[in-house]
Amino acid sequence: MEITEKRILDALRNVDDPDLHKDIVTLGMVKNIQIEGKKVSFTVELTTPACPMKEEIHRACMNAVKHLVDKEAIVDINMSSRVSSVRGNNEVLLPGVKNIIAVCSGKGGVGKSTVSVNLALGLSKTGAKVGIMDADIYGPSIPLMLGLKDAKPKVVEQNGKAMMIPLEAYGLKSLSIGYLVDETQAVVWRGPMVSSALRQFVTDCIWGELDYLIIDLPPGTGDVHLTLVQTVPITGAIVVTTPQEVALADARKSASMFKLPNINVPIIGVVENMAYYTPAELPENKYYIFGKGGGDLLAKEYMVPLLGQLPLVQSIREGGDSGKPAILDDSNPILQAAFDEVINNTARFISIRNDEKAATKVVEITRG
Repeated sequence: MEITEKRILDALRNVDDPDLHKDIVTLGMVKNIQIEGKKVSFTVELTTPACPMKEEIHRACMNAVKHLVDKEAIVDINMSSRVSSVRGNNEVLLPGVKNIIAVCSGKGGVGKSTVSVNLALGLSKTGAKVGIMDADIYGPSIPLMLGLKDAKPKVVEQNGKAMMIPLEAYGLKSLSIGYLVDETQAVVWRGPMVSSALRQFVTDCIWGELDYLIIDLPPGTGDVHLTLVQTVPITGAIVVTTPQEVALADARKSASMFKLPNINVPIIGVVENMAYYTPAELPENKYYIFGKGGGDLLAKEYMVPLLGQLPLVQSIREGGDSGKPAILDDSNPILQAAFDEVINNTARFISIRNDEKAATKVVEITRG
């Protein structure tokens, strides 16, 4: 029987995206079908380059064509990706940014900035276009972690307005108040000035085309958080905690803030940092210094996924201090596996969020 485009599409309707639970034809993932006799080629466009199911989908597509169309077909499948988004092209602010992800903790000292930087770089390593915004005005740490302590962003004029250009390191775009003030200078600002600075990071900066913009929020649930949700629609939030109860108590407050009816930002999931201690000389051993299972408990309370557990290892601290984050060091396979789990799950659940939920709206707070 002749191989036709219709027969190929009918066969591929039997291949489901494991996360979105719909077939790849209905999802519009099948592109550019070419047929020359027994030779068949097409592209499957995934919703993220970090898709952990890529090989499984490729294998299912191959089997579908071989078994349902022609067992002698010579099949060439190109696996590509286009990060999904619920943000429209008519967005006034950050129109080229597909997903805006807020990383919060509620409490300082749990490694939120470390998670933010390594997550952003990990997504970038998969092939995504990524930026990171340091929203911790009082305690910016992104410049140190990216090795950009003494760097200053360039300013250009665009449509008669002065606009900042984010700095780049390791293929990652970044902006921080730490680039604009001396590192020894205390930022002694009242709330309105902090809010104004954050808005400028959004309105007066040329971020360009990004698949993900990671926003590293300060501890607490104050002015910066409210300003952010009042300025741009947040795709989702990631909550960072350690296993201990004192960290969980504050992480719950952060999660609860995003769940408030008038804010209503979906929570992508929970990252448990410093989940266990692994000595370099005993890489298979785990010592639960801060307790065990706290991140999983928090995730279950809010009915969201546990994106992963990151160990307490010396190289993560050293990477942050030296300006070369640990995600860039491939010498520790166990650590890289932990990072990969967080990165792949984050990309995966952002895609699921975009398929299942409508776009988040900018928060409007009315005064009575």
